[in-house]
Amino acid sequence: MSKSQERRRFLYYLGLGIVGASVATVAGCASSKEASSTSIATLTPTPTNTTSSPTFTEVAVASAGKALPEFQGISQWLNSAPLSIANLKGSVVLVQFWTFSCINCQRTLPYIVQWHTRYAKKGLKVIGIHTPEFAFERDANNIKRALQHHKITYPVPVDNDYKTWNAYNNGYWPHLFLADRQGLIRYDHIGEGAYDQTEKTIRQLLG
Repeated sequence: MSKSQERRRFLYYLGLGIVGASVATVAGCASSKEASSTSIATLTPTPTNTTSSPTFTEVAVASAGKALPEFQGISQWLNSAPLSIANLKGSVVLVQFWTFSCINCQRTLPYIVQWHTRYAKKGLKVIGIHTPEFAFERDANNIKRALQHHKITYPVPVDNDYKTWNAYNNGYWPHLFLADRQGLIRYDHIGEGAYDQTEKTIRQLLG
């Protein structure tokens, strides 16, 4: 089984709420919504073992306070003309890594769509970076059908070569990053859940 498949399987069980103690050992505090979604104000560094996979808290610590990386290697922009991080300055930015056949992504999408609808006029910009796992997820027509099915109207860059995925040092579907109006990452969340906390953070960043 590939690493990406292992991550997807893990997040599937996390979404069902049946993560066992053995998984919790590997992923640190992954079974806690508070631990898997953190803001820069509440980050607490944890010891890092470079021989093991990073815990959810460590992933958040690595990104918080850093500038949003530039979008790289995008083969196509859907629902939008090409954008850059500079185009987004002055807005609160929600960057979402997803792929359309991932069940955890599918469960998250209604919340992302709702936040886009609710807060776009107040300054929220949602960018749904579509990074595939399987060959059929690379087909732009399949992605377009998924956008119609889920009523996604926010910009979706197609990251088939994983260049933006790698620029963000990402390793999970779904993964959300929230940046303030200066383009600094203030919050990230891996997997499903923590929807109230994520929306609360959106509102706080919008001010």
